[in-house]
Amino acid sequence: MTSTRSALDADWLGACRRAVSGLTEILTQAPTTEQRAKETGSRGSGGDRTLVIDASAESVVLSELEAIRGEGFMFTALSEERGEIDFGDASVRVIIDPIDGSLNAKRGLPHHALSIAVANGNTMADVVFGFVHDFGPAEEWWARLGEGAWCNGRRLDPELPERRAHDGRLEVLGIESADPRWVARSIERLESSAYRLRALGTIASSLCQVAAARFDGMVSLRRARGVDSAAGQLIVREAGGHVSFPAYEDRLAAPLDAAPTSPVIAARSLHTLRELERIPG
Repeated sequence: MTSTRSALDADWLGACRRAVSGLTEILTQAPTTEQRAKETGSRGSGGDRTLVIDASAESVVLSELEAIRGEGFMFTALSEERGEIDFGDASVRVIIDPIDGSLNAKRGLPHHALSIAVANGNTMADVVFGFVHDFGPAEEWWARLGEGAWCNGRRLDPELPERRAHDGRLEVLGIESADPRWVARSIERLESSAYRLRALGTIASSLCQVAAARFDGMVSLRRARGVDSAAGQLIVREAGGHVSFPAYEDRLAAPLDAAPTSPVIAARSLHTLRELERIPG
């Protein structure tokens, strides 16, 4: 019998945690770069070449979604690899990036993350639950709309301020992507805004660093995909920060999809958000 319960009420945190356990096993069984660099021969819906570990990670997440559907909840999933998958209801969307930071995962570099968001609409403003697990430092980040954000069980302090160097520039600014061409186009604006730069190689994890005020802000130097940002941007906002997708007049109007549509900007203060919006070239 089909349930009339909204999929927004499903145990998404539990499903995400179970998916993390499965992904951890996949990564453990393929510890070397040679093993992790194997490709499936196809490209995901976002346009990148799909690694075997990407496809395996996605299968783990989708099995958890199948279990939720089996409980009577209906929704539509969008994954970076397979695109849109119908689980019975288009009004609730589950946005999945099985491994954000695939290049890091392939090379054995620390930051690579599972990112899952649940939304009751089609834009960033509609996200009501966000989950990011960074497998490098083994950190779990999650947030619910209107209820705050957590890291490894500790609620993040929404009053944490940004820090600035002696000359007024932000002490630490995260950047994505670190492609030298994109850095070169924005270098003068970066120099005037930041004392130090850090590039983790994953938008989801970089956004979480802003949520915890480890980064004073974050800028993607080119257009980002919705699957990369959906969960992290809610975690930032629920942790007291601010997020903007400056290609849109409404700063949270970016679509929840796998196409690159807008840079994503995050900061601890609204003033700094506006300052950072000028950086992408």
